[in-house]
Amino acid sequence: MAAERAAVTAMVAWSLLEAVPVLLSGWLMASALDRGFLAADPGTGLAFLGAYAAALFLGAVGARQVMTPLGRVVESVRDRLVRLVVVAGLGRAAKTDAAADSGDVARTTRQTETVRQMTAALLMTARTVVFSVAAVVLGLLALAPEVALVTVLALTAGGVLLLRLSRLLRGRLAASLAAEERLAEEAGQVLRGLRDVHACGAARTAASQVGKAVDDQAAAVVAAGRLGAGRLGVVAVGSRLPLLATLVMAPWLVRSGTATPGEVIGTATYLVTGLEPALRSVVHTIANVGLHLGVLLLRLADHVTVPPEPTGTTAQAPSAELTLHRVTFAYGPHSAPVVDRLSLSVEEGKHLAVMGPSGAGKSTLAALLAGLERPDGGEVCLGGLSVTELDRTWLRRTVVLVPQESYVFAGTVRENLAYLRADSAPDDQELERVITLFGLDTLVARLGGPDAAIERPGALSEGERQLLVLARVYLSTASVVILDEATCHLDPLAEARAEQAFVARPGSLVVIAHRISSVLRAPRVLVVESGTVVDGTHRELRERSPLYAELIGP
Repeated sequence: MAAERAAVTAMVAWSLLEAVPVLLSGWLMASALDRGFLAADPGTGLAFLGAYAAALFLGAVGARQVMTPLGRVVESVRDRLVRLVVVAGLGRAAKTDAAADSGDVARTTRQTETVRQMTAALLMTARTVVFSVAAVVLGLLALAPEVALVTVLALTAGGVLLLRLSRLLRGRLAASLAAEERLAEEAGQVLRGLRDVHACGAARTAASQVGKAVDDQAAAVVAAGRLGAGRLGVVAVGSRLPLLATLVMAPWLVRSGTATPGEVIGTATYLVTGLEPALRSVVHTIANVGLHLGVLLLRLADHVTVPPEPTGTTAQAPSAELTLHRVTFAYGPHSAPVVDRLSLSVEEGKHLAVMGPSGAGKSTLAALLAGLERPDGGEVCLGGLSVTELDRTWLRRTVVLVPQESYVFAGTVRENLAYLRADSAPDDQELERVITLFGLDTLVARLGGPDAAIERPGALSEGERQLLVLARVYLSTASVVILDEATCHLDPLAEARAEQAFVARPGSLVVIAHRISSVLRAPRVLVVESGTVVDGTHRELRERSPLYAELIGP
């Protein structure tokens, strides 16, 4: 916050310097004419024009220097907004049973980036307009108070007109954003089910649905654009009327001695070079961008509230036995089941390996066991209770699924390893033991020790990231660990060491096998192939599963 306040202060200071040419323009022009050229003293006139050139140089310096603090403010706004949107999206996914919202992609990427760009344009223009209009009004009060009064009245009328038009436009912009999100949702649904669309010969129907969403969005954008064009009248009312009044009043002002010819020209200079550009900025940038930004922020605000945890589900399972009772699951109402009426039991403290060809449904089974996917039929239970009846926070801490993708955070090694410890952080002795257990000594020493920061997680190799995540899960309080090919980037020796560590750890272990060696280390194996599931010991599977017998060999 202190850095942001300093950036705003610096931005205001440089903006004041940028407004110096506007404040002095009319007075310098009037002085150049009255004291110089009209007084037959061109040297003095040129001197005042030179002073105007110097003021323009100072204004350019201010405009250039303001970019740095402006950038700090804008990037801070963008970072906070992205954090809000991402946290809300993850919160909805973790705390509700609703399907993933494809609109979150548009909100996290396009809409938040649009907010950043709009905020930058709005701040850049708003500060210029505020200081320019203030400078014009002060200059007019000094040169021609009568014109200043007319200008203030005209600006008030233009502001009223702008507000009325903006209220109408706000509704059309909201409709445009809603159409954009509907388009993202329609396109997302079609893309997710592209294989089924092709298989069912529904390409024409899918194209029609997406095409209608495209047409609706285009119509909403055109309607908003037409209304926005009507705001050009604000420029005519706010700046052209005062200029017209100046031209009409000029003869009377000069004859009555109220103003000199130079002051009349200086007044026109304020209106033409200061006020009109500011009003054009108001219409084209502030009103346009500001209105879009307001609508966009309101739209995002509807989606950044994390829903509360579901009430009435505080139960915890009495044991860690995982069971599936005739579970069926498919990725769409018209898709073939990936898991079909599967019954399975993983007793507490046992070790199970799952093997099968790619696409057989091993990862789907892992997600069902972890309670991340809900079956279309049947029931998944932990300790005899349906996972739907269990407290979700407790369930996430008790059953941990480790995917192939390894997520290492920008933080210290200690923070990464202790991330899943809900009760208390591991002490130095425990941390060192786990680092050695998973063969992380060299990596941790290279990084600078357990309290060294991992500033660029992407710079670590995929194997190093997998080892860090495995060590993190080992240190957690989970009673059931499911490794979904979570060792695929490790060499066989490191993989064996990691799996043996989890076997010796209290709790159940389910390994979605990446290598046949993982299968051989498990006392019980589940073979998944072409919709069939066979489980048993190595001896039993040699007789009952041709795939297992082929892979294991004689």
